[in-house]
Amino acid sequence: MDAAATGIRALVIEDELPLAQLVMKYLIREQFQVEHVADGAEAVARAREFHPDVVVLDVGLPHLDGVEVCRQLRQFSDCYVIMLTARGDEVDKLVGLAVGADDYLTKPFSPRELVARIKALLRRPRRGVAKVDVLRVGPLTIDRAAREVLLDGAAVALTPTEFDVLTTLATHPRQVLSRRQLIDAVWGPNWVGDERMVDVHVRNLRGKLHDDAGDPRFVRTVRGAGYRIGDGR
Repeated sequence: MDAAATGIRALVIEDELPLAQLVMKYLIREQFQVEHVADGAEAVARAREFHPDVVVLDVGLPHLDGVEVCRQLRQFSDCYVIMLTARGDEVDKLVGLAVGADDYLTKPFSPRELVARIKALLRRPRRGVAKVDVLRVGPLTIDRAAREVLLDGAAVALTPTEFDVLTTLATHPRQVLSRRQLIDAVWGPNWVGDERMVDVHVRNLRGKLHDDAGDPRFVRTVRGAGYRIGDGR
């Protein structure tokens, strides 16, 4: 992955300067655009200006801890977040993931492993900003919190997988998602199997949305690339 060519920005939020410098060294070596902040409160303000693609976030920060930083980040950013913790307590990790972190590493860790985790995240579609709970695609309303879908005001009965496929597409408007990206988002990056099962779920989803396969309003096929959400018209 050529980070420079794609303009990938990484924000390192870590108050241990030697560790921060080591992480930055490895990210710069991968040609990321890197900035560093050592304070939790300052980190939120800097993220608003820098618009990072990925954040490496320590849990134990001065003035504002990493969990609260992540919670605030999710109010305006869909960047990938990897949390760092010096604690072995599973509660810290689970809380971090609950507020929107994508992954975590426990200190001490290998910088090479951190880079590998970041690259794996960058291959996945973004989660979408958490505060947007209701998505609308023409006459289609998707309530993510209630996990309900309405078409012209009438409820549509979707399976959990169909709902997740639809929501993943709807949170990435104008973006074509490959089968692999959909699998990573819905089934997880470690899932192994026939990627064509995505096509089956899409076909079922189209049927329930009364989507014309020849000219679908909601789930469009981009030949040789994958699927994208339509505009509902």
